[in-house]
This record gives sequence, C-alpha cells and structure tokens, in this order.
Amino acid sequence: MASNSSTFSVIGSDVTIKGDISASADLHVDGTIEGDIACASLVQGESSKITGGITAETARLAGKVNGSIRARELVILRSAQIEGDVHYEALTIEQGAQVDGRFAHGARNRVTDAPKLSTEGGKPASAEEPKLGLVS
Repeated sequence: MASNSSTFSVIGSDVTIKGDISASADLHVDGTIEGDIACASLVQGESSKITGGITAETARLAGKVNGSIRARELVILRSAQIEGDVHYEALTIEQGAQVDGRFAHGARNRVTDAPKLSTEGGKPASAEEPKLGLVS
C-alpha cells in the first residue's frame, strides 16, 4: 500500500496508546490502541488490538477490533476478530474471520436511512438483533 508521499507510521507491538490517532497518510498498527483512528490507509497486524472507531480510505485488518469501521476499501483477514458495525464500499473477507456486527454498503450507511428498518418500541430492530451478512 504505497502512497505518493511515501509517509508510513508504525506503532510497534510493545506500544499502547490511549487516545485518538489522526494520520494524513498510512498507518501500520501492531500494538494496542484505545481510541479512534482516522487515517488514509490502515494495516493492522495479527497481534494488534484496537478499541475504538476506525475511519480510513483503505483498511487491512488482521487483529482484534472493538468498534465501528468505516472504509472505502476493506479487507478482513482470517485472523481478524471484529465486534462492531462495518461500513464499506468494497469488501473482502477471508474464510475464518470473525465479525459480530452489521454490514452496510455505500450510501445505504447514512444515519437517515436507519429508522426505515423498524421502530418498534422506539428502537430500530437492528439494534436489538445485530445481523451478519452482506448488503448489496
């Protein structure tokens, strides 16, 4: 995943960061992050753990994630364990990956679309029963 600016930041496996991270280029995470991540491109190592939301143009996830993910191009590797909703435009999931959450594709992931699902008891039905699957 090369970028024109060739800027690449690495968070090693011995590093724990508590707080939000914002990077204008590529980020490789092998350590533990407790906070939201916003970057151009994210690569997560197998031993990494991220607790917080992820927003990236491209993301390649191999570790644990507990939080929502928004990526234009998303690759979830077989070693990944994700707990949270996934918003994407292009998605690849390797066999064996674990995802506990809802998938939303492209423009259908807007907040204004959510109440159309169901509003019994004041809560969308999807909030009561997380679903796993691809929405085309």
